[in-house]
Amino acid sequence: MTANAQNFETSLSSEIAARVETLEGGAYLWRLVVLISLGGWFEIYDLFFTGYIAPGLAKSGLLTTTTQAFFGFSGIGAFVAATFAGLFVGTFFLGFLPDRFGRRSIFTWSLIVYALATLVMACQTTSAGVLIWRFVAGIGLGVEIVTIDAYITELVPTRIRGRAFAVNQAVMLSAVPVVALLSWWLAPQAPLGAEGWRWVVAIGSIASMAIWIIRREIPESPLWLAQMGRSAEAERIMAQIEGRSGVSADRRPEDIVAAISPSRAFGQGYATLLKPGYLGLVLLLVVFNLCQAFGVYGFANWVPTLLVEKGITITKSLEYSFIIAIAYPVAPLLTSIYADRVERKWIICGAALAIAVFGILFSQVTAPWMLIICGVMITVANMTMSYAYHAYQTEVFPTAIRARAAGIVYSASRVAAMFSGFIVAFMLKSTGVVGVFGLITLAMAIVILSIGAFGPNVRNRQLDAPLH
Repeated sequence: MTANAQNFETSLSSEIAARVETLEGGAYLWRLVVLISLGGWFEIYDLFFTGYIAPGLAKSGLLTTTTQAFFGFSGIGAFVAATFAGLFVGTFFLGFLPDRFGRRSIFTWSLIVYALATLVMACQTTSAGVLIWRFVAGIGLGVEIVTIDAYITELVPTRIRGRAFAVNQAVMLSAVPVVALLSWWLAPQAPLGAEGWRWVVAIGSIASMAIWIIRREIPESPLWLAQMGRSAEAERIMAQIEGRSGVSADRRPEDIVAAISPSRAFGQGYATLLKPGYLGLVLLLVVFNLCQAFGVYGFANWVPTLLVEKGITITKSLEYSFIIAIAYPVAPLLTSIYADRVERKWIICGAALAIAVFGILFSQVTAPWMLIICGVMITVANMTMSYAYHAYQTEVFPTAIRARAAGIVYSASRVAAMFSGFIVAFMLKSTGVVGVFGLITLAMAIVILSIGAFGPNVRNRQLDAPLH
């Protein structure tokens, strides 16, 4: 690529980024956020049925709650590990796909891979078969979530991006009470002779075919098109978005372009992440993701099992888990009130503190109403942190490498979640519920220290602008 061509692409990208900033936060833009989020609905459905079908898998004899060996492949921990091993492959090794082939196409095909693999998994009769197909499904999901984060970041202006990610999380997390209710209803039964957990898995897989309807309604990211030098398409789609969403009268594109520094060019390979200014950021977010996964998945994937360990019956544990699950979509909507008013890194730190406090309380109480309250508060804190870091770890990286950079740092959470299945199972067996939440508290302390001390500020920062 010649210097003139590269400068033209950079100038075009800056112009598109400026025009995105002038968009009104009207009905059309929010519709796009909701539609893209519906693609992620199935990712959340899949991630969270891990915990809810665990008692059913154990009851069927395919997997056990605990194992004799730390890395036992006959237990629920192996099922959790297979899920996140696939997610790691999808985020770390395949995170470049949305940067290479576009947000829209990868958004579609990654979900199709998940749907087919999950449907096959629902038909397996051996533990090995369940784990293998679970791994394949995880690969599709890993690519999907990185694509969604980049997609929303590039379509929404800075001033409402926090709220957009809060709505994104609320829409996706509405899958949690659905899967909790289905599990509570179906897991103890065997409709038409098939075990209940198979129905829970198959329903999500079949429903995800709605992706073909969603795909027709969402455009490609014009910012990505501009980065790829596809100027005519970028201009056409940007004009369509402007026409349907409106442009803010008090924002001038030329002012924002100047702030972004249009002469600044970015590389498009992984080598860019090794440059000063980005290497430290990558390492920081890798550490963060390693730790936050213990807070989110160490609780979410084990809620029914942790309740059973505290003396609650399987049926009651699923009932309580369903009540706790209602907080998942509600929490991000509540946080949308201050999502763009508070610096995102402090939202992350505050949520981590709440997870530690209510986690310790959960490990100490036995009354059902106290368990539910603590479970709801842990869930609210988890989901607050979730929406904040999904926005945070995409907007700090430039458009040309946004998906692959977010994929690399996010893959660390997949590694942590993969091992968390074995670690939680081991801690549960050796030290009980108290030990599990002691580990989660330590992880949250590291989150607070790392992000609080070294995390950059992003509030009111336009995409591709230098970090301060």
